[in-house]
Amino acid sequence: MTEKRKFMHGLVIGMAIILVIDVIYFSGKKLIQNFEHEKGYQVIKSGYHSREEKLHDILSYVDDRYYFENDYAEDDLYEGVYQGFLGELRDPYTVYYTKKEYEEFQVDTSATYEGIGSIVTYQKDTQQLMILSPFIGSPAEKAGLLPGDIIRKVDNESIQGLKMEDVVANMIRGKRGTKVTLSIYRASDNSNIDIEITRDVITVPTVSHEMLEDNIGYIRVTGFEEVTYDQFKEALDDLNLKGQEGLIIDLRNNPGGLLNIVIEMADELLPEGLIVYTEDKEGYREQASSDDLRKFTKPLVVLVNENSASASEILSGAIKDSGIGTIVGTTTFGKGLVQRVFPLEDGSAIKVTIAKYYTPNGNYIHGKGIEPDVEIDIPEELKKKLVIEREQDTQFNKAVEVMKEKITKEK
Repeated sequence: MTEKRKFMHGLVIGMAIILVIDVIYFSGKKLIQNFEHEKGYQVIKSGYHSREEKLHDILSYVDDRYYFENDYAEDDLYEGVYQGFLGELRDPYTVYYTKKEYEEFQVDTSATYEGIGSIVTYQKDTQQLMILSPFIGSPAEKAGLLPGDIIRKVDNESIQGLKMEDVVANMIRGKRGTKVTLSIYRASDNSNIDIEITRDVITVPTVSHEMLEDNIGYIRVTGFEEVTYDQFKEALDDLNLKGQEGLIIDLRNNPGGLLNIVIEMADELLPEGLIVYTEDKEGYREQASSDDLRKFTKPLVVLVNENSASASEILSGAIKDSGIGTIVGTTTFGKGLVQRVFPLEDGSAIKVTIAKYYTPNGNYIHGKGIEPDVEIDIPEELKKKLVIEREQDTQFNKAVEVMKEKITKEK
């Protein structure tokens, strides 16, 4: 063998040894550790003793080798693990809440918070934050905010590029009695103005009502939160005092909410009998019934659409099965599952599907929805509008028409 061939032979062997060592180190790091930790047994184990051990190993590789080491936070990686863990259940209603998300969830279900009292929306086309509707009597309304106002700055800080949720939670909301200044662009008079607002405790209105022509009562319910029963009862009493001859309850675009709240509301309307029952995975059944102390005895119409879900379907399903009202609109969403929230020790929480629910007649409506007694849709071009004028709202007008017929029959 020539000197040159000897040199090349040695070089190839040397590189092969280095490659083998590298592969063992990077792809079999755990195996080497096992070998080293159990000196004397001369056995290399494969696999992990626990799932946590594997997760720790993955994180070690990320810490050691991930190139963009400043672009992530370890806590965020673990939050992603928890979300992905429940995500593999393939149940869109079973979810993990971070501590911040759970705090926001609690605010949503309590329907009370400290802030200015206005609905804001994000305009995709202009990428701007817009005042949609200040609550009546709220600090936002008293300060002079109007629907359509564009928010440019908060306390003189630009909000360009920030998420709407972050602007609302971290900049606009705040403790009662503190002040916030919104820099507004008002297109109606092409003006830029600064409006100072003193924050207060806000109770979100989930119920609105009015008396329509011919003494037809109208109640719109946008959610079933902790405050909703009281607001509903107040509206119902007010319409009764004003002499309503029939009632239209509008549950369109109502995504649902708290089970105990919808049961209380159903109890105000239904005669004695079953409202809803649930069954868990063990077949254990729980049921809620209406007593005979309260019931609505005048003509009743319930408006629903494809976005009426969960608690909305419990109320409309109970009314339909009891025969005390007429359902008008389109087939409802079809969510027949019950969730429960379990708080965790670090302030986060999980919401878990724990049971199915059934209407009084034993119908499981999940994936099917509740079919209306009178089916009517609104024109497709109007579905993208935030606000539909009454004269264009074919579902509302049909509900009024059905109600007038019912009142006429009653007389």
